[in-house]
Amino acid sequence: MIIRKEDGAGGKYMVEFLRKHVISKFNSKVGEISLVDMDDSTDFHPDYILTTDSYVVDPPVFPGGSIGSLAICGTSNDLSVLGAKPSFLSLSLILQDGFPVDTLEKILHDMEFWLKEVGANIITGDTKVVESNIGIAVNTSGVGVRNGYLDRNLEVVREYRDYPYRWVRDSGLSEGDAIIISGGIAEHGAAIMASREGMEFEMNVESDAYPVWLFLGRALETGGITAMKDPTRGGIAATLNEMAEKSKVGILVEEEKIPLREDVKSFCDVLGLDPLIMANEGKVVMGVVQERAEEVLKTLRKAGQKDAEVVGYATSEFQEVVIETLIGTKKILPSPMADPIPRVC
Repeated sequence: MIIRKEDGAGGKYMVEFLRKHVISKFNSKVGEISLVDMDDSTDFHPDYILTTDSYVVDPPVFPGGSIGSLAICGTSNDLSVLGAKPSFLSLSLILQDGFPVDTLEKILHDMEFWLKEVGANIITGDTKVVESNIGIAVNTSGVGVRNGYLDRNLEVVREYRDYPYRWVRDSGLSEGDAIIISGGIAEHGAAIMASREGMEFEMNVESDAYPVWLFLGRALETGGITAMKDPTRGGIAATLNEMAEKSKVGILVEEEKIPLREDVKSFCDVLGLDPLIMANEGKVVMGVVQERAEEVLKTLRKAGQKDAEVVGYATSEFQEVVIETLIGTKKILPSPMADPIPRVC
């Protein structure tokens, strides 16, 4: 048996690989969240959560950002979707011998910019230079902190139902919860694909790499959010399936409500790519108690997420993710086997 690229690509194969070979050996539980839960972060103290991620994107600089943007935004987003304020990060660089210094400077500049935007600090790190043909690989770990926005959100949720968690968990959906996507999907995957292959299309799409805390704080203060996840590898299809499976509910989504730029859709159509399984780096899929959905949606739009949309709801009528198509038919939306574009993050 050998390791395949699909085993790390964010889809069904990766989940199976991790459960069989990794989690079975190291599963532990320090706080509320255990390793086997496969949440984006885990708590190690009542007021702190921890996450870690490695980035190997090709090319390392692309329209709208760089591997540096991904490292800061991606790691802070994994903290933010549990309701934590991203605060402290580590940084580990693995550089290929001969890697251009000006490219590294661009990457580090992007890191510096987004750290200031989100209000976080890198407080420890490590650097290695190797002969392997890797270009650059980056690892960042992050610590997120409990805050008043999170506590306010949980207080509002508990006005409507019991909610047993101290963080916003991706397993927190209940029947009737509205499903919101914070903005246009597939933009990161499209930007990477076009840049990598040198394709010339009539579109000006850039990666959506962005620290979602910059709008989630306000949404949490509005209150009513029961579940969140950032749809990176595997796209919204993987995210919706994971949320449904963990919450033991079904999700019905209206295809026409899913925010998708027309030029990104055309790009995907030409190349035979499914935008529902393409990576995003600055979006959130969230569940919101039905009575608060419109208020949360208004808040997101006021906070700059003008394309945010309620796309569906959680249901107990079935256990799958079902999409109602543009022509009115319904079909199951399965979790993807793997990401269609390797090394996007």
